[in-house]
Amino acid sequence: MSKMIKGHSFKSNLTEWLSYLESIHSVEIDLGLARINTVAKKLNIDFTHSTVITVAGTNGKGTTCAFLENAFLAQSLTCSVYSSPHIERFNERLRINRCEVDDNALVSAFETIESARGDITLTYYEYTTLAALLVLMAEQPDVIILEVGLGGRLDATNIIDADIAVITTIDLDHQAFLGDTREAIGFEKAGIMRSNTPVVIGDVTPPKSLAVHADNIAAKAFFREQSFTTKLADDNASWSWSSDKNNFSALSTCHIPQDNVVTAIMVLELLADKLSLLLTSQFLNQIIAETKVAGRMERFTLDGDIILDVGHNPQAARYLAKKLRELNYPKVHAVLGMLVDKDISNTVSALLAEVDHWYLGTLDVARGCKAENIAKQMLINPSKMNCFDNVSQAFKMAKHNAKATDLVLVFGSFYTVAEIRRLLV
Repeated sequence: MSKMIKGHSFKSNLTEWLSYLESIHSVEIDLGLARINTVAKKLNIDFTHSTVITVAGTNGKGTTCAFLENAFLAQSLTCSVYSSPHIERFNERLRINRCEVDDNALVSAFETIESARGDITLTYYEYTTLAALLVLMAEQPDVIILEVGLGGRLDATNIIDADIAVITTIDLDHQAFLGDTREAIGFEKAGIMRSNTPVVIGDVTPPKSLAVHADNIAAKAFFREQSFTTKLADDNASWSWSSDKNNFSALSTCHIPQDNVVTAIMVLELLADKLSLLLTSQFLNQIIAETKVAGRMERFTLDGDIILDVGHNPQAARYLAKKLRELNYPKVHAVLGMLVDKDISNTVSALLAEVDHWYLGTLDVARGCKAENIAKQMLINPSKMNCFDNVSQAFKMAKHNAKATDLVLVFGSFYTVAEIRRLLV
């Protein structure tokens, strides 16, 4: 039986809670820290027990977090990661020592928040972020990694002052909320910086707004190609990483984008003394070998190769195109489902030269784009694409048409990957 406290309904299980959270705020995305800060103060959120890393960026956040997580765990530290969105289960959003948080811990946190928030309404993301923070306060891991959901400056994770900030890459995405230039988006990402606190910036050509903001608040900025660099070995089979303090050579090929490994290594160097990390080329190669992330160039074999990738913006599509050229399959069959507020035209354009046939599926979510509307934004011969009511149908047709030597690529959204991954795992 549900309880009633201060007029709020308490739910009996995680599914009921998540359904309830979707209903209590008027809009899905409502950037700003006033509401969540007020509730966080009532909850006495305090992370002084842990080293906190906040990771922002257009692409590469999840893989950067995963590499750092694996590195800390391999050195006998306890480590948690909070990220979003999830692919299959909500519990994926918070893992502690690689284990997903259990339902009971989340339900308990939701009950505490419901009692504390009074008349303040929170978005689904704000509410679930607070729940994660409550769980982490109780667990007190050595290291907490917070992946920013959207932007940085006004994202719910930014109520926490991190010990080190990380900004992976800056490109056009979420323009309606963050601005329509790299400079504007860079300013929003820069909001996770703090005065006299390290920030690692992994973008090779960062917008000026990052350096300007770092200077304005006296953050300790470490820029790629300035504070840390990489070099490909003469045989093209390995690479090296260098800073003023370290040089790591004979590094292996990465399963995740190498740029994100490069950025993560700088973070490890900055935390080495504080956390007593022993960094060697051998150790880094161990972490490189074991770091694979679901939905990021994730490969399955089922009468031919299938690659799942959550890439959903032009920058991610350019990376995908590069990887497809390297893999050199005879033909590529692309299954695509996207959200209506994404830059569909430029995302697709980046892959036109690499894809032989397109299978467009409608995503059955509030922001899902109909397959026919995706088709209208694709400047290709109509004979090279087909539209389907959902991405599962699109995938089944792609598999039917693909030869064993071909590749079926599934991309465009977390929702797209989640729907197909359920068929494969």
